[in-house]
Amino acid sequence: MDEGRKHKRRWRYYETESGGKPVKKFIDKLSDADAAEIFAGMRDVAAIGMSEARHLRGDIYEVRVDGENCAYRILFASEGRFKQVLLALEGFAKKTQKAPIQAIKLAEKRLTDWRQRGLSSRKQENRSSAKNFSKKR
Repeated sequence: MDEGRKHKRRWRYYETESGGKPVKKFIDKLSDADAAEIFAGMRDVAAIGMSEARHLRGDIYEVRVDGENCAYRILFASEGRFKQVLLALEGFAKKTQKAPIQAIKLAEKRLTDWRQRGLSSRKQENRSSAKNFSKKR
């Protein structure tokens, strides 16, 4: 890992508006051995960097893992002010040579949703902070 790196990368699961975590749910259904392989691949990306991932398109990357009987992919985006948040967006068992376009589109949709909800919550926080500031004056 780059010793000069000030902002440690960390994984975070995409969370739906209702609180569901689809990637966590996907991993939880796997065997312990396959889940361990996925977590090892995710740890490599966090510790070593994006060179351990494969760029698919736009802001979407994939962690590639070989399980006991099948290959798995976790689609993610690097987020945050310093790109330190690795946001797990979609997980699936790989059955074809190329990543399924539907999975990529779903990851892009989830990323857009995550960004919009994050932006609206930050705007709400800023508005309430401004109100509190004006009351103190």
